[in-house]
Amino acid sequence: MNDTTSDSAAYLARKAQFRQMLTLYGRKPVLEALNDESLTIHKLHLADSNRGGGIVDEIVAAAERRGVELRHHSRSELARISRNSKQDQGVACDIACPNYQSLEQLLAAPSAGHHHLMALDGVTNPQNLGMIVRSVAASPLHGLLVPDKGCAELSSLVIKASAGALFKAPLCRVERLLPALRQLRDAGYTLAMLSSHRATPMAQWQPPAKLVYVMGNETHGVSAEVVELCEQRLMIPMANGVESLNVAVAAALVAFSGSLAG
Repeated sequence: MNDTTSDSAAYLARKAQFRQMLTLYGRKPVLEALNDESLTIHKLHLADSNRGGGIVDEIVAAAERRGVELRHHSRSELARISRNSKQDQGVACDIACPNYQSLEQLLAAPSAGHHHLMALDGVTNPQNLGMIVRSVAASPLHGLLVPDKGCAELSSLVIKASAGALFKAPLCRVERLLPALRQLRDAGYTLAMLSSHRATPMAQWQPPAKLVYVMGNETHGVSAEVVELCEQRLMIPMANGVESLNVAVAAALVAFSGSLAG
């Protein structure tokens, strides 16, 4: 193996490892994570500008007790790690999430049997995102595609709303949703969106073996570009004049009723 190939393999390995990490920021959320023995903390990051005492000392003590690697950074370096300089309070940590997958891993999954996924198109409310994550984690679905752009950030608010399931769910984090959906469609996945117009009731539809359910924005639904990609429109029948459900409620119904054959 030549040096170029070796470097490429090392880069891909580091990238894959990074995708299985969730960076949490903020003093109280980081301390809570360090005190949760069920979580594997990869590294603790502290800004040099932090003053000692109080909760910062508690964070350091918790990290030392668990043998977590501690790194000190300049304030600007810490901001690049947290990606939220206004709210990180000079503290961040990397949490290992073994069920996180890359898109390549999803595409390489065994083809035998059902392989059903869910994708989020513009879900911007952290509480909704957290509840969807929890539902998917508990359901038969094989993965949840969450784009870095266009969806709520995977923050402490999402962690709280998911009741901790964010660390356990089979998440697939992609940069943008549209290219990822194109790759899945080209790999033989059917793309199905929820709609109230010209849609098939879910109870009357037989899902294919390879399927992606697309859940849209809380207000505007599925974006026009994604609508063009979707081959199937599905609906959850409503009674008593109710027009629609909250996206998190709809996602929970889809995750279970639509995937029981998976």
